[in-house]
Amino acid sequence: MIVIKNASLRKFLKIAVPFVLIPGCIALGVFVFDEKRYAFVSLAVTVLALLLFAAGFEQKKTGTRRLVIVAVMVALSVAGRFIPLFKPITAITVITAVYLGGEAGFLVGALSAVISNFFFGQGPWTPFQMFAWGMIGLAAGFLSGGLKKSRWLLVAYGAAAGVVYSMIMDVWTVVWYGGGFYAGLYLSAIVSAAPYTLLYAVSNAVFLALLAKPFGEKLERVKIKYGI
Repeated sequence: MIVIKNASLRKFLKIAVPFVLIPGCIALGVFVFDEKRYAFVSLAVTVLALLLFAAGFEQKKTGTRRLVIVAVMVALSVAGRFIPLFKPITAITVITAVYLGGEAGFLVGALSAVISNFFFGQGPWTPFQMFAWGMIGLAAGFLSGGLKKSRWLLVAYGAAAGVVYSMIMDVWTVVWYGGGFYAGLYLSAIVSAAPYTLLYAVSNAVFLALLAKPFGEKLERVKIKYGI
């Protein structure tokens, strides 16, 4: 496990990776590279997500233990994507972020997308999915204090995350079909996807209402037991 000891570098990576480097890679994949090279973009986003995760801790021992837990959460998230209609990826990503930190949440969201797509189909949409779920996790980590205290706030965040995810994926839809971003086409994409967005938002809220407490209690026990 790579350990980044320099505090300034860790702080820089926490900002640069999710807000500059990963969006930059996705933009290159859309506007510069051939669409068939999406695998390279997905790989780059994966490496950057791991780098962001490494920037989230100081001690090698703690980081390795956290990575094992993250791997388990990714496995659960990928398996859950096989559930028809209702997909718990967002819920598991949010729970991970709330109890293990935003960097861990970003990694779970990003890896869940790229790994599950080996079964559901890889494509130029994969980096967008990785970014969308990753940012939902990262934001949940920033808001973890309030999300832990209020179950209703957590459920509301899950519903809002479903809308945000759909809107990010609608950007890919517009760019893919229009060859660029057009506000009118984007609005049409949002309207046409509204029923699916609503279903996804509701499923996120339901999963968080059901899973947040039992998962959270187990993660808290593991953190105390292994000193994470």
